[in-house]
Amino acid sequence: MAMGFGRKNTEEVKTEEVKVWECISDSCNGWLRDNFKSSDQPACPLCNSEMKESTKLLQVVVNNSIYSK
Repeated sequence: MAMGFGRKNTEEVKTEEVKVWECISDSCNGWLRDNFKSSDQPACPLCNSEMKESTKLLQVVVNNSIYSK
């Protein structure tokens, strides 16, 4: 039986510019996607500092929890 170990993924990784929130603390690299935030002005999940809006070129990820009720 052949196993798939070591095979390269031939599927193209889709990326897009995504709105994110970045930690303003110089000693923290925390950030999160806008569609994964839990409040309008989120606090950093790593150090609890304030966060600012920004953008990053990221792999496309769908957050299904925001669509289900």
